Amino acid sequence: MTRRKFLQTGAALSAATFVPTTFAQEKALRVGLIGTGWYGKCDLLRLIQVAPVDVVSLCDVDRRMLADAATLVAQRQKSGKQPRTYGDYRKMLAEKDLDVVVIGTPDHWHALPMIEACKAGADIYVQKPTGVDIVESQAMLAAARKYGRTVQVGTQRRSTPHLIEARDRILREGKLGNIAHVEICCYWHMRARDTLASAPDTTAPEWLDYEMWTGPAPMRPYNKMVHPRGWRAFMEYGNGIVGDMCIHMLDTVRWMMDLGWPVSVSSNGGILVDKASRANITDTQTATFDFGNLQVRWTHRTWGEGGDPKYPWSATFYGDKGTLKASVFGYDYTPQGPGNPVHKDVGMELDQYPEDQTEKDLEKHCAPAIRGHMRNLLECRKSGAKPVADIEQGHISTASCILANLSQQLGGRTLRWDPKTHTIVGDAEATGLLARPYRSPWVHPTAAAV
Repeated sequence: MTRRKFLQTGAALSAATFVPTTFAQEKALRVGLIGTGWYGKCDLLRLIQVAPVDVVSLCDVDRRMLADAATLVAQRQKSGKQPRTYGDYRKMLAEKDLDVVVIGTPDHWHALPMIEACKAGADIYVQKPTGVDIVESQAMLAAARKYGRTVQVGTQRRSTPHLIEARDRILREGKLGNIAHVEICCYWHMRARDTLASAPDTTAPEWLDYEMWTGPAPMRPYNKMVHPRGWRAFMEYGNGIVGDMCIHMLDTVRWMMDLGWPVSVSSNGGILVDKASRANITDTQTATFDFGNLQVRWTHRTWGEGGDPKYPWSATFYGDKGTLKASVFGYDYTPQGPGNPVHKDVGMELDQYPEDQTEKDLEKHCAPAIRGHMRNLLECRKSGAKPVADIEQGHISTASCILANLSQQLGGRTLRWDPKTHTIVGDAEATGLLARPYRSPWVHPTAAAV
């Protein structure tokens, strides 16, 4: 089953009880967005829904996408004003007049704009994963701390109402007993299937600054798979399905069980079935995140049948007293012996936010979580507390997933990460892969030089 088809089948799920945080009496925050594509707009429009904001700046290297986003924002924000538009994030941030910056770029463009936004004095909402490599991610954490910025990472399962309920009612009340194994997975057929014949290399369209779009990543010939949204098919711009989907589920487990770094990570897989596609990310991969007395096991497969059809992208917690299955669509608790099972569906808040009904490409089941994530960011920038998906938590989940990919790249050997020395213990070869080469003239950030 594809992700799109699964989402369509779940479209009739009921709305949840909603208790808003009120920011109505506050002065409007000046907001800028870098990356006006799918999730950039999705995140920004949820922020507009929960707080008085004035979206004053938009940045994208795709002129058509940028113009469309400017029109949409003018329609959706209270002032009705058209934001300023930029083709270079450095020019936008040089204005130094933004309270909050939202970053919704492809993964290879998360680190540099985020660090620059810290220097410009803004608080930040940055999509997951934090960096495309571990040294980038370390630099982002260092920048947030050095410049005293509040940074929320887009691992919004931490703000998903029914998952908060599952954590509090099931895990924290001890209904699962001792949990020693968690399975996380994604079985959606989400890997691109275009071949050289269906997606030949061409000249980039005139409305796309492909040089700037590529930025620090290796320069590949342009083809229609790359932009928009198809960049996830290529490891040059991200970390495959592990960096896209595993990070959400691993982060969910870490948050629900209050876990830090895994002791070790190992992974195996490759392109085992669909060898005709131009995509160079794995179509099959497993990974084990070892937390000592707990094993978290990831599996993705973009072909064939997969697991529980109700939970194709999920986390299943196995305890000696019961089992919890959890996903973006709901959760199911099944006791081992006496006791009543519990089922909960996602609430989509469509009565409170009817505009969600018609918003193009919005994953309606995710909208409440993003709103909660945005409220938490705004509350924490006032209080000085760390947000629920603070940059350090995003860094741990991101780096753990990148370690899985490095293990797979190195033939599946176990990697032991030392968070104090920022090295892979006893493995100079793997440690040498912690930073990807940057394409000139871009300079790779480091924690010591932000």
